[in-house]
Amino acid sequence: MTATLIQSPDRVILQNISWQTYRSLVSDFEQEPALRLTYDLGTLEIRMPLDPHETYKKLLGRLIEAATEELGLEIRSLGSRTCDREDLAKGLEPDQCYYIQHEAQVRGVGQINLAQYPPPDLAVEIDITSSSLDRLAIYSALRIPELWRFDGENLTIYALRGEGYIVSLTSLALPPLAASDIERFLRLQPTTGENSLVKQFRQWLSR
Repeated sequence: MTATLIQSPDRVILQNISWQTYRSLVSDFEQEPALRLTYDLGTLEIRMPLDPHETYKKLLGRLIEAATEELGLEIRSLGSRTCDREDLAKGLEPDQCYYIQHEAQVRGVGQINLAQYPPPDLAVEIDITSSSLDRLAIYSALRIPELWRFDGENLTIYALRGEGYIVSLTSLALPPLAASDIERFLRLQPTTGENSLVKQFRQWLSR
């Protein structure tokens, strides 16, 4: 069946795309790490994130990594690795994702197959320009236990309960942290250098 093309300034949407074509495009775009592919039951969205998206993606990642160091937690950072399952016909790339609770289970595993191993414990979604697809439902189907979503102003922590997510005030993977705590530091970004911001965050955590 011929694919249908829909375009907008920061994304392309292709319909009637087979799983094999999606996986082929994931491989083809490995050299273009900024691109985000979202696949849901034959619909493929290709997004081209802008600078604000990439800035907050990196900053949130640094805060998470600093928190695990300060809290004495091991971590496996997988960045924007593709999380997909053929049996669900769903896949996406988080902006950042981490194994924390299950780090030991995947330590030393080269390429993690999500049909054999648990999914990452924590994923980060920068949602300054919203996806055309329901990425929250895809994360839920992939059984990602915790998702942090930042829209440029507010950070929401979602915890998986049953078949969907509920809003949680605090992190499951990093229990001392509340959404409001992280949000407070993210709001410093326009006026504070990144290294200074992360240093302040570490000092606050170690009080």
